[in-house]
Amino acid sequence: MASLLLSGCSGNNNNAAVPEAAVQEGSEGSGSPSALPVKTFTALLDNNATFPYSESWPVWSWLKEKTGVTLKVQTPSGELEESLNLAIASKNLPDILYMPNRKESNKFGQQGALVDIKEYMDKMPNLSKWIQQYPDEAKAALSADGKMYMFPNQGFGETNRLVWMYRKDVFDKEGLKAPKTYKELHEALQVLKAKYPDSFPLSIRYGQNPDELNASMTINFGTSEGAYFNFDNSEWHYGPTEPAYKEMLGMWKSFYDEGLIPPDFLSLQTKQWQDMVSTSKSFVTVDYISRIDFFNNAMQKDNPEFNMQFLAPPAGLADGKQLNPYFHYLESGLTVASTSKQIEDIMAYMDFFYTEEGRTLASWGKEGETYTKEGDTIKFKPEYSDVTEMRKQTGLQTSGTYTWIDFDAHLSLFSDNLKHAYEEAAKYDPSAMQPRPAFTEQENEVISLTGEAINKHRDESFAKFVTGSRNLAEWDKYVEEMNNLGVDKLVGVYKEAYDRMQNVQLSGE
Repeated sequence: MASLLLSGCSGNNNNAAVPEAAVQEGSEGSGSPSALPVKTFTALLDNNATFPYSESWPVWSWLKEKTGVTLKVQTPSGELEESLNLAIASKNLPDILYMPNRKESNKFGQQGALVDIKEYMDKMPNLSKWIQQYPDEAKAALSADGKMYMFPNQGFGETNRLVWMYRKDVFDKEGLKAPKTYKELHEALQVLKAKYPDSFPLSIRYGQNPDELNASMTINFGTSEGAYFNFDNSEWHYGPTEPAYKEMLGMWKSFYDEGLIPPDFLSLQTKQWQDMVSTSKSFVTVDYISRIDFFNNAMQKDNPEFNMQFLAPPAGLADGKQLNPYFHYLESGLTVASTSKQIEDIMAYMDFFYTEEGRTLASWGKEGETYTKEGDTIKFKPEYSDVTEMRKQTGLQTSGTYTWIDFDAHLSLFSDNLKHAYEEAAKYDPSAMQPRPAFTEQENEVISLTGEAINKHRDESFAKFVTGSRNLAEWDKYVEEMNNLGVDKLVGVYKEAYDRMQNVQLSGE
């Protein structure tokens, strides 16, 4: 993998002069600001409502101090995707563009709007070394044509962990043990329903993120919510037509029939779900791991006994594994416009983010201003006690300020409960991450048309089977319906894209 990425030729470079990298290979500093050439790049970056972009964020001055670079930032007036489409259609592109996902960057890259980063790899010694350390992340950044249009990233995806959690205080009060299987979960929910008749002991904001929650359900039954790679037989399968998926449906139908989940759980949105959990109308849930602190911090002010904790995922089958889905990766990132007149300078700038110094800056900020060091231990200064507030105040880990971060920076600001949850959650990761092959335009068309038709019927059938409007005795007919919609064709697209990724030549171009 490393040899492939390092082998890109530089025949398409527009500039004859090759600048020094902002930080030389193995370097831990780049000298005083006056020793650096001053550069300004235009950039279209995302704008998060929680920590809206500010040109006065200190992160920009820290980056300029280390690289000599200033970003002239524009943010979308509406949706990022719309602004990107308009910019690319106008052919008046900023130098750097933040892409919401790799599907978009691969599409625009193959249209010629973005630079193939591989072609400049010989000018990026720190990224080259980084690729050898993180080959899977580098491989995931490749497009279907074997090019790299988005800078690879690592570390920040840890924030995307999806886990089970439960009200430990209520379980302790009722003498219940944390369930390890769906059978034990079922029994615990029945006890809680009897004790708290007005409650729905298990609730999830299914209406807000059904794909992620389907993944959390299916993985415990040894299957998936869609096409997936079975590492046991090295073949691609389609989960929603497998017998294990039927087992999962049967269990959730029992939850529904017995009033253990809300009758409107399929449309439950965030506000409704939060209200149920915070008013003790629900005691078990599935969501992003940071919700542990979200609920505890808010509720313990008035109810010190309130105690939301990580719950090991229950195994669905008798001999099944306790697993959480692997969502802790990041699909968004930075790209470079092919129309830029400063491509090589931008590559030198971006190379800084793949140094240990760049990682520390992107994660912790500046020593003495945001953090202190005691030996090899880094600590945020006392005024930074909350991750969100830290990002609001400094701009750290916002769009355009990182590619590689030290997630310990986040962990250091979490509660002991949340730190414990992260430690425990890692024990229930799958043994291997599901492949994320890049698709061609034709393959994306199959996924968009055939795949969407299949997903629509899957989701409608899921709702009918669970609520009882369709009997599970019709399972075989449902499988036939799904196959007739093109399941084999869809799985074939994943297999072809995966095989192409596996067969990429590593010896160079």
